[in-house]
Amino acid sequence: MNDPKRGETTAASTAGSYAPRGNSRPRGGPPLPNSTWPAHTAETVPWRQKVRGGSRDDRMLTQIEASIPPLIAHLHYMPDAEVLSACRAAELAIVRLDSDAGTEYAPLAALLTRTEAVSSSKIERVSASLDDYARAVGGSRANAAASSMIAAGAALHDLVTASGTRGHIELGDILQAHYLLMRNDPVDGETAGQLRTVQNWILGSDHSPRGAVHIPPVPERVPELMEDLLDYANRDDVAPILQAAVVHAQFETIHPFPDGNGRIGRALINAVLRRHGVTTRIVVPIASAMAADRDRYFRLVNDYRTGKLNPFIRLLARAAAVSAEESRVSSDRLREIRDEWASLSRPRAGSAAAKLLEVLPANPVITSNLADMLVGSPRSSVFTALERLESDGVIHEVSGRKQGRVYVASALMDELDDLERRIGARMMESD
Repeated sequence: MNDPKRGETTAASTAGSYAPRGNSRPRGGPPLPNSTWPAHTAETVPWRQKVRGGSRDDRMLTQIEASIPPLIAHLHYMPDAEVLSACRAAELAIVRLDSDAGTEYAPLAALLTRTEAVSSSKIERVSASLDDYARAVGGSRANAAASSMIAAGAALHDLVTASGTRGHIELGDILQAHYLLMRNDPVDGETAGQLRTVQNWILGSDHSPRGAVHIPPVPERVPELMEDLLDYANRDDVAPILQAAVVHAQFETIHPFPDGNGRIGRALINAVLRRHGVTTRIVVPIASAMAADRDRYFRLVNDYRTGKLNPFIRLLARAAAVSAEESRVSSDRLREIRDEWASLSRPRAGSAAAKLLEVLPANPVITSNLADMLVGSPRSSVFTALERLESDGVIHEVSGRKQGRVYVASALMDELDDLERRIGARMMESD
């Protein structure tokens, strides 16, 4: 979220990094649930530019107020009745989506993962056309934004799958997801999969934390804070939506990476849901709901740092419910698309074209080589089948190459766009 600027605090900022600060883990058993959440505190630390630049004020800055998030591993929070009811309704909507997918679960899971990755990237101002995205999926030459969206999808899938397989979330899984997201980044590729060792900040000047909206904790605090966050994320006595909200907001506050924090933080929402078993096969495209009112989403995460937790939980619950409900519409739409294809193209049963129509829903972007592997018919038959489906209007070619061509099932990619639009429209309606 708001991928940060960076620089460095001086070595003096490490002094007393882990001194008691009024929010240490409680002793003598967990406290009773309460309706308050601790606000963040701050510490004044020395600052110097890593690279000289900017205005005189940037160059003369010598100290900053870095955030100290509370330790949350053993905190117990009880939302108000309205928010708690919204959380339960959202969980029910997600469970219904996950269980009702039926035979379309594989195509639906692929669609929802792509939608979440694309929307999460758009929140960070990383955007590309669907054809560019398709070219990137197919391994054809694509712009950097499209390639970044593919990386976001890989990171999301890897983190959520690991959470479901292990039954808990590990730091190594988060680091691996960050590596998949950032490994090809021209600026931050070298630090992909590593916790930050420099100071970062959100908005404000490009050359110093002057005027920043948020200055995350100094890097020396990050390992302890991440350990504490994961202790909270792996608790079984916290309602899933509530837990996902806290995990996301706390992660964004820590901002443990030089870049890519927003996309990994939103992936953690689905990882928490998968760990609890609220989902078993799909992800919920919650980022599409967040992207509908980006400023509100950022504002509520910022408010979390002042101890205001209820508003963000309410937003996440509504986003999850709306996203799940509209995803069920997409599940029905996938079945309709199959019927539409049947009316557009009527290949002989058992032919390469018929086999392609069976695998397309889960592979809406398909290369000639992938089609050859999935169909298992003679190569010449597969190429003929691709040409036939393109002629029938089922797919269209986007790479413009003679070798290694990339085809897109237009209706399926259009549904991704339409799902984003429907979720966004509902989120913009009054609460």
